Amino acid sequence: MRAFVFPGQGAQTIGMGRELAEVYPAAREVFDRVDEALGEKLSDLIWNGDIDTLTLTQNAQPALMAASMAAFRAMEAEGFTIQDANFVAGHSLGEYSALCAAGSLTLEDTARLLRMRGQAMQEAVPVGQGAMAAILGLDFATVDHIAREVAGDEVVQAANDNDPGQVVISGHKEAVERAAEAMKAAGAKRALMLPVSAPFHSVLMQPAAAVMADALAGVDIHPPAVPLIANVRAEAVTEPGAIRRLLVEQVTGTVRWRESIANLAGAGVTEFWEIGAGKALSGMIKRIARDAAVRNIGAPADIVALRG
Repeated sequence: MRAFVFPGQGAQTIGMGRELAEVYPAAREVFDRVDEALGEKLSDLIWNGDIDTLTLTQNAQPALMAASMAAFRAMEAEGFTIQDANFVAGHSLGEYSALCAAGSLTLEDTARLLRMRGQAMQEAVPVGQGAMAAILGLDFATVDHIAREVAGDEVVQAANDNDPGQVVISGHKEAVERAAEAMKAAGAKRALMLPVSAPFHSVLMQPAAAVMADALAGVDIHPPAVPLIANVRAEAVTEPGAIRRLLVEQVTGTVRWRESIANLAGAGVTEFWEIGAGKALSGMIKRIARDAAVRNIGAPADIVALRG
């Protein structure tokens, strides 16, 4: 069995998807349609801009989706379809890419939703008040317990359960720094403050969740061609109403990636294809499902290799 997985924020690079667009007309069409949906040349920023501007949340989210969908459409041009997967999943914003690939959302709606999601998440907390940190070497239960202990009147919570040795915390800046020190004292190998401008996947994102609830209410969502493993449940979902609700919950909820991959492996998935920019998910998957095969699909050569 196979799962198609789609990356989240942090995988963005200048030039991503350009070679695909040069080789595959269907990939080029993805970038053209995203540009039209947003009313701007996002593709020019992706291919020729500066990384700091691309990394702005409202740009990175639709850009990464465009790169993933360009790779997916190139795969289709070579004869691969969504039916070659038994499940889809995506890390945070990658969940939108997964739903687009599975036919639940149109490309245009996905681009507009992610632009809105990025803007709303950035605006939910004033710059400088929130922070995130990656905790290496402690399991989720330990990180979650320490975060609750040190939070006090502020917010700090486990935001991303990425793999057995990597958990990301999110919340008020001072509380995140306090929790990071406590986790190092408890045996964490490292506690790295992340270069982000907002405390994603924490309750501080509630204003953004309200924005997304309104936005998603006005968008058609269809049953995916194959089941989606939802971030906040780490289990399969196909019903459009449930998908809509979980996409809202995802803004403030924990990304349960470790459990998602473990549950896929437990369901019989032995092969994961990471579709889009970067290889971050592949590294996590190898640490969760050690016996699984992992492939990265982000360039024409990767697609040609699928036939090898």
